[in-house]
Amino acid sequence: MKKSAYLFLTVLFFALPSLAQVVSYPSGPEGSVGFGVGTLIAPGSNSASGDHQPQTVGGGAYLNVTGDVIVHKNFGVGAEVAWRASQNNYQGVQGFRPILYDFNAVYAPRLGRHARLEVVGGLGAISSRFYSDYYVCDYYACSNYADSNHFMGDVGAGVRLYVKGRVFVRPEFRTYFINNAWEYSSNHATRAGVTLGYSFGGHE
Repeated sequence: MKKSAYLFLTVLFFALPSLAQVVSYPSGPEGSVGFGVGTLIAPGSNSASGDHQPQTVGGGAYLNVTGDVIVHKNFGVGAEVAWRASQNNYQGVQGFRPILYDFNAVYAPRLGRHARLEVVGGLGAISSRFYSDYYVCDYYACSNYADSNHFMGDVGAGVRLYVKGRVFVRPEFRTYFINNAWEYSSNHATRAGVTLGYSFGGHE
C-alpha cells in the first residue's frame, strides 16, 4: 500500500492508544487493536443497471486492521482499513484491488464479564486500484496502478468474545454505502469476517 495507507495504519496503532491515556473515562480509558480476515459480499455482475458496470466488487479474502478507544462510558471512536488480499480481475481486462477506509463512532456495552457488543457507524472512502504492466514515476515514487476513489458511509456490528485475558475474537460485519460506484454493479457491499484483537487500559 502507498503512503496514505501507511499513514493510516500508523495513526491507528499509535494515536489511538495515546488518546486513551488522556481522555476522561470514569472507570479508566479503554481501547483495542485487532487484525482480521473475511470476505466482501456484493451483488453480482448480472445485477448491474443504469450507469453501473457489470463487475461485482465482492468475493475473495479481505484482511483488515482496526482500532478503537472508549472516550465516555460506552461510547468511543474507531478506525479501520480493509483490503482485498490478492488482485481480482476487472472484466477480464486488468487486475484491481479495492481498499476500504472508515472512521466510526462506536457504542460498546458489556455483555457480562467475557463479552462486549460493538455497534459502529461512520464515514470513509473506497479506493479501487486498477493495475497495469507499466510503472509511472513522479517526484515521490513509482507505481503501476491508477486510483478511483469514492466517498462512502458504513454501519456494522460485532461481538467481542474474550478467550484469554485481554485477547478477544470478534465475529463482525460491516455494510458499506458507496457514493456513485459506477465501476461496480451496485453502490453497496457487506464485509463479514472475524478479528483477533487485544484490549488495553480500562478495568479488569
